[in-house]
Amino acid sequence: MPNIKSAIKRVDVIEKKTLQNNMIKSAYKTAIKLFEAAVEEGNKEKAMEAYKVAIKKVDQACTKGVIKANTASRKKSSLSKKLNTISK
Repeated sequence: MPNIKSAIKRVDVIEKKTLQNNMIKSAYKTAIKLFEAAVEEGNKEKAMEAYKVAIKKVDQACTKGVIKANTASRKKSSLSKKLNTISK
């Protein structure tokens, strides 16, 4: 446990930021799972809506620094490929 005042403040800030990061990460993972469920179901309209939400959540996570840019790009590419398989 820190004794210095500034160190105590940093612990509080880190706890808050960790909670925010976990919320963002959870939201983007949930969006991806909902999209994948729609693809498995074979419902193209539902998959398109879920795709838009998932892409938005991935971009938000990237912007906030929760995931790296290359990871976000890879996720979006993977989601696009899955969406294209349902189109055929």
